[in-house]
Amino acid sequence: MSHLDPYSGAEPRGWDLPDRPPALPWPERDVEPWTRQSGPDLYAGPQAPPRRHDEPDVGPYDVPADERYGRDRPAGVRGRPLPDGQRAGVGGRGPGGEDDAPTAQFPPVRDDDAPTSQLAPVRDDDLPTSQFPPVRTQPEPEPGTPPTGRRQRGRRRASADRPATQQASTGRAGRNLPAAIGVGLGLGALILVPLFFYLPAFLAVLAGAIGVGIWEMTRAVRRSGAHPPLLPLLAGGVLTVGLAWFAGPDALSLGLLVTVLGTMIWRLGDGPAGFQRDITAATLIAVYVPFLGGFAALLAAAPDDGHLRVLVTVVAVVLSDTGGYAAGVSFGRHPMAPRISPKKSWEGFAGSVTAAAGGSALLLWLLFDVAPWWGALFGVAVSGAAVLGDLAESMIKRDLGVKDMSSLLPGHGGLMDRLDSILFAVPTAYLLLAVLVPAVG
Repeated sequence: MSHLDPYSGAEPRGWDLPDRPPALPWPERDVEPWTRQSGPDLYAGPQAPPRRHDEPDVGPYDVPADERYGRDRPAGVRGRPLPDGQRAGVGGRGPGGEDDAPTAQFPPVRDDDAPTSQLAPVRDDDLPTSQFPPVRTQPEPEPGTPPTGRRQRGRRRASADRPATQQASTGRAGRNLPAAIGVGLGLGALILVPLFFYLPAFLAVLAGAIGVGIWEMTRAVRRSGAHPPLLPLLAGGVLTVGLAWFAGPDALSLGLLVTVLGTMIWRLGDGPAGFQRDITAATLIAVYVPFLGGFAALLAAAPDDGHLRVLVTVVAVVLSDTGGYAAGVSFGRHPMAPRISPKKSWEGFAGSVTAAAGGSALLLWLLFDVAPWWGALFGVAVSGAAVLGDLAESMIKRDLGVKDMSSLLPGHGGLMDRLDSILFAVPTAYLLLAVLVPAVG
């Protein structure tokens, strides 16, 4: 059985094909396929005549672009040049040109025929706001001066019937000076009146001040994450002051020990988490406020002249603060401790020591018949302790990130902001007066 030939079939092979061409697929045999219009040439103009045998065979891309797209083409190239004034394609004057466009019969629109051409132009003089005077821009304020165009927050608008609200003036130290003076006089009266007229009332004032100081310190220390128990500190502080008043220096130390132990026992009920941190903060508060403040009770409890001892100590501290403030504002140039308290200067410290030394020398000579140079030494020591106490509290506040312990006293901040100097000054005064003016009985 013979295999099938894949090239075998009914049709003849290539070398057996007849010489005549096959039948064309279109009916018109007399028209060659390349003479029919197709594609873009359908819109290029009238039917181009068939190519003659003597014309060169030039393709559509062998003709320059200006001649290929309806422009004048030279003879001998496929297609005939169009008559003069007639262009082929869009934009020409031939079929499909500008003359045959749908909008060619409409006249062109001129600027004079626009709807707004009959309206008169608007000038600056015809504006409705031309009759108002121009607004003048204010010059820029100098650096450091507050803006004048907008009123400050909290101030009402001034008028003829309502004058502008007067703001309280502040000094260079950043305080409201009138309020600070008024509060300072009130505190002085609260101390001196019971001290001279009813001494047991001074104990109540002292215990109340110690309680407020403990509350402010506990509240401020909580910013650091420590939570010392408040109730045992308050109870231990009042107990410490009372023991010092009635039983002397040994009872003062006992009161401190009882306060710390009571705080530790109270804190055990909250669990071990943060115990060491809270007890450390509680011990700091117990030593700083009630223990140091208890020396004021020791001064006042001295027989016969306890009120005078408290008086010379308070006067020395007040003179130190006043002299330091006046000298620092007037002559302060060299910072004393810029990282702790930038506003304290060595000139202010000199003013504090000078004022306290002069006032203490006079007071101790008049009240206790002590030689003036011993009185001046007392003033220098108390002033130095007061400044150290102020710097110590400033360091604590800076470490805690607070400006004032509280806002209880206008112009001063908290009560601890006033007790900081006294708390360091009373132990120094107690020790020096125990040597310079021995207690009788």
